[in-house]
Amino acid sequence: MAGAYRFALVGNPNVGKSSLFNALTGLHQHTGNWPGKTVATASGSCSLDGAAVELIDLPGTYSLSAHSPEEEVSAEYISFGGADAVIVVCDATALERNLYLALQVMEITERVVVCVNLMDEAEKRGIAVDIPRLSQLLGVRVVGTSARQKKTLPPLLRAALAAARENHRESVPVRYNETIEAGLFSIAARLDELLPERTPNHRWVAMQLLLGGDSAVRTIEKKLGRPLAEDPFLREAIRLGRERIERSEENAEAAAATVLLHRAAEIASQVVCAERRNGFSRDRKADRILTGKKFGVPIMLLLLLILFYLTVQGANYPSAVLSSVLFGFSDILSRWLLAAGLPLWLHDALILGVYRVTAWVVSVMLPPMAIFFPLFTLLEDVGYLPRIAFNLDKPFERCRACGKQALTMAMGFGCNAAGIVGCRIIDSPRERLLAILTNSFVPCNGRFPILIFLLGAFFSPGEPVVSALLLTGVVCLGIAATFGATRLLSATVLRGKPSSYILELPPYRRPQLGKILVRSLLDRTVFVLGRAAAVAAPAGLILWLLGSISVGNVSLLRYLSDTIDPVGRLLGMDGVILLAFVLGFPANETVIPIAMMIYMAEGTLNRTLSASAMSAILLANGWTEKTAACVIVFTLIHWPCSTTLLSVKKETGSWTWTALAAALPTLCGALLCLLINLVFH
Repeated sequence: MAGAYRFALVGNPNVGKSSLFNALTGLHQHTGNWPGKTVATASGSCSLDGAAVELIDLPGTYSLSAHSPEEEVSAEYISFGGADAVIVVCDATALERNLYLALQVMEITERVVVCVNLMDEAEKRGIAVDIPRLSQLLGVRVVGTSARQKKTLPPLLRAALAAARENHRESVPVRYNETIEAGLFSIAARLDELLPERTPNHRWVAMQLLLGGDSAVRTIEKKLGRPLAEDPFLREAIRLGRERIERSEENAEAAAATVLLHRAAEIASQVVCAERRNGFSRDRKADRILTGKKFGVPIMLLLLLILFYLTVQGANYPSAVLSSVLFGFSDILSRWLLAAGLPLWLHDALILGVYRVTAWVVSVMLPPMAIFFPLFTLLEDVGYLPRIAFNLDKPFERCRACGKQALTMAMGFGCNAAGIVGCRIIDSPRERLLAILTNSFVPCNGRFPILIFLLGAFFSPGEPVVSALLLTGVVCLGIAATFGATRLLSATVLRGKPSSYILELPPYRRPQLGKILVRSLLDRTVFVLGRAAAVAAPAGLILWLLGSISVGNVSLLRYLSDTIDPVGRLLGMDGVILLAFVLGFPANETVIPIAMMIYMAEGTLNRTLSASAMSAILLANGWTEKTAACVIVFTLIHWPCSTTLLSVKKETGSWTWTALAAALPTLCGALLCLLINLVFH
């Protein structure tokens, strides 16, 4: 937006920054990645009092230390992005922790507005924030807001406009210990002579040079077009400053962070008044149970069991109804096309191939997704998912990985590709790779229908509770396999020690049912279903061709399955199901339809068969409980779908890591199937 004021939004995760951004910009926004980095950013526009405003929503971050891509992007934009003002969004219920970031931003630029968000949540918890006093102590404008209360938003924009129009405003600087301050003084004094006025605060640049903030220094040098160390006086000032720190035998970065933390705590103690702490106390009491050693994991498994039970039990009838409607419409559509004079071969390709396979995928996938995703989103909205990460932090640490991997693994239950993208929240490149390479060990939504059907048909017919228990066990097997594969990689190709990180446990919040339904059904269910349908349509055409073309008196589908049958038998399956897995590479949802087509020796699916009818077909083709067990294990652990592998390639930039992401689960799944086959032969 040419001529518009540009404001940057920065804040910790879970402070309502995105909600604030959405409330201000509405539909006038777009998203993308930061140039050269896999870090999401968003921009949007709005207007106030005749002034056009462009808002840049920076990634959520706890600091600007440039230890992660998110921190690096935020620090770089605040320093050099050309923002007219920076709005630091803080959580009124956790102001002390949020002020740490605000103080860091104020060290870079004086054009800062502090937005104390979630004031309505704070009021419910009996927490009062003295906004005028906070503004006085910080030396910048402070505005209290609530994204749900639109009337609180115009004052925020007016404060940002006022900050942008000011030539200069003196914020209250943070003073460090004598050793750091001595180094800062001499370096900053030289920078005053070397750097233009429009560059970031010279004191902050001096801090990066003194503490060795390589990323920030490289960015500064790139913007200036020359290395700062070329100046002998500056080089000498840096050397002397670092020598003082070494003689003091202290960790200067930790010492500086401690000063900021103490300052944040000091300010918070003067402006925050908690009349009642009932809300906080309730959260602490709940966390002692939900994250405790005795009950944390059992409750997590119980919730998982309930989630799967509701999904299994609730999806059967809607799936049958949807199947009847869709396959009934195929007859009507068929008559229309034939009446229009469409060639028979084209009619068969479209109806028998494209439409019926797509109809199968939709009828099988939509009902369980429409139940699973809202329930999963409910746990997310309430604030329970970070508790899952907390419970699994220790196991991942023992695997020399990061506890944040638990969150990305949880994302993988919905879609492995989404879980891969979610690995961006992990700062360490090594640990991010560990999470990416092992994300597909947990079942995604495309594999759940297969697991649900086989468990119910062979091990718990007519017993939804038992099916849910077995499905929970299968999921736990996937989690255990994730731990094992992570430990294997961290001991071989990705050696290293686990890094420390901040895991935030946000307050429990009352779920917003309307928001949950929109997010789960539109953003997740429709997205995944659309992707599956887009893959199923061309897959249906290919399957029709393979089923229609004969080699001798045998269809090409059957010929191919017979060719690889010895390998399938070795793994406790058969060539049909193994071929179905191969042809189902674009989308796991098509595995069962492909197998049914081959077994029935038909080039199409005449209908979505009932669970009992499909069981009868499988039994007639030699399936046993051992076969079903091997197929369940291979469904759980085998190569990721094409979309997931493309996501791996995009996130890693390497075909080698992509190949390993495919080979690792495939080998693990094949070995487990081989073991089952040998033991129960």
